[in-house]
Amino acid sequence: MLLVKNTLSYGPKAGRFTVLGTVTGLSFWTLIAILGLSVIIAKSVILFSTIKYLGAAYLVYLGIKSIFTKSIFSIEEIQEQANTPTKSSNRHYKDSFMQALLSNILNPKTVLVYITIMPQFINLNGNVNQQLIVLALILTLLAGFWFLILVYLIDYAKKWLKNSKFQKAFQKSTGLILVGFGIKTGI
Repeated sequence: MLLVKNTLSYGPKAGRFTVLGTVTGLSFWTLIAILGLSVIIAKSVILFSTIKYLGAAYLVYLGIKSIFTKSIFSIEEIQEQANTPTKSSNRHYKDSFMQALLSNILNPKTVLVYITIMPQFINLNGNVNQQLIVLALILTLLAGFWFLILVYLIDYAKKWLKNSKFQKAFQKSTGLILVGFGIKTGI
């Protein structure tokens, strides 16, 4: 949802920065797994719960922020911003990156991927860290590639999304979905 919101609100460049934030977050979890900390996080109820509740709170924050934002994105403004980079548009790119990075780092389910799914593909007789890096690289590249395709598709579909009523409803519903994800994560 964050990728869709940022791409529609601030343009495809913001969508690509969102993808970069997500990929950076996956790289963070790869490093955590290589250091063996993912198992510690998963086994520590306090640490896992802390990450879980921080992530839930952050999603709720993003959702509420989206619900109460007064501005409706304008396709024309986005095109203008794309042609004339300003301090304001650069802020949107940084914000898009940071939102995706924090959402990924504060998502405890990513830890579970590294400790439940990836070990099934690791040969214990070989170099475990090297295999983990290769698997994480594959995961990161596939995720990044898929999300970049989504940015392109969302940007293409934007032509049909110029209706201001749709935009307002989309912004509010995206906010509600993020709040819902946050609440579901926290439960």
